[in-house]
Amino acid sequence: MKFLKEKIKEKALEIGFSHVGFSRAEKLPDAPLLNWLTQGYQGTMEYMARSPEIRLDPSLFFSDCRTVISLSLNYYTPYPTKAHLEQGRISRYAWGSDYHKVMRRKLKTLTHYILELSGEAEAKICVDSSPVLEKVWAQRAGIGWQGKHSNLITKDSGSWVFLGEILTDLEIEPDEPHSDFCGTCNKCIEACPTEAIVSPYVVDSTKCISYHTIESKAPPEQETANQFGDWIFGCDICQEVCPWNKFEKTTDEIDFFPRLENQISLQSWAELDQERFGDLFSGTPLMRAKQKKMKKNSEIALENLAEKKEFSPLS
Repeated sequence: MKFLKEKIKEKALEIGFSHVGFSRAEKLPDAPLLNWLTQGYQGTMEYMARSPEIRLDPSLFFSDCRTVISLSLNYYTPYPTKAHLEQGRISRYAWGSDYHKVMRRKLKTLTHYILELSGEAEAKICVDSSPVLEKVWAQRAGIGWQGKHSNLITKDSGSWVFLGEILTDLEIEPDEPHSDFCGTCNKCIEACPTEAIVSPYVVDSTKCISYHTIESKAPPEQETANQFGDWIFGCDICQEVCPWNKFEKTTDEIDFFPRLENQISLQSWAELDQERFGDLFSGTPLMRAKQKKMKKNSEIALENLAEKKEFSPLS
């Protein structure tokens, strides 16, 4: 299987993945996830609390699973978050095309290669929405480590990476788990305007700007909205202050580069109707929030700008 492992690594990098690692499929410790759910930190994301035992044991999702192959894909592009003060900020991951489609396409290519190489093997592709604890498996596979902001950090690309997995019944030698290199640094915790990182490595989603601007259907409390600054979709503050992101590299994936239609003023966002929104943003992550929510987020940002609330620093 050593030959197979090396061939898979070579092919993954050829396809465009940034990192690839292997871990033995086994049941994960349940305390971190169950404690997080017990605290209600998932908010209204009910799917996170649905059948947590499946998230902890890959064999319950894919019965013959023996190995988890973890892949990362760099999405960093070297542009400032926005062009001028009256333009809302959008999380860097959402500037281009929907990464689910890009990642899934690459995973399918790699999976087909693995099946051709190995004969009668079976495999299952996982991207974000699957009941798999991606960051845990990526750390076990030696790709990086979960930072105190809970995002995966890699030594050579920082945290600007998407994750995906291939579960397979092949027995492949696991890689060494990655060590934690956050040390005594607490910059992400200190920088979060809503204090969503309630303790190192633990994020209360119900306090997070990303949760409120993307996931939550309920309007935020005024005090919370005041902390949004000019963010209208997601938030990158905890990543922007992370020292490991000084090692960021520009992605080779053209689909992740900014789409020009994202660069519009807050006032234009607030006035955008449903039809025009669909025309402009079909195939992008912004569709998850939908037009009404983006309109509300933009109105909040305009109010914050008018009242001169404190804004996050430009990157």
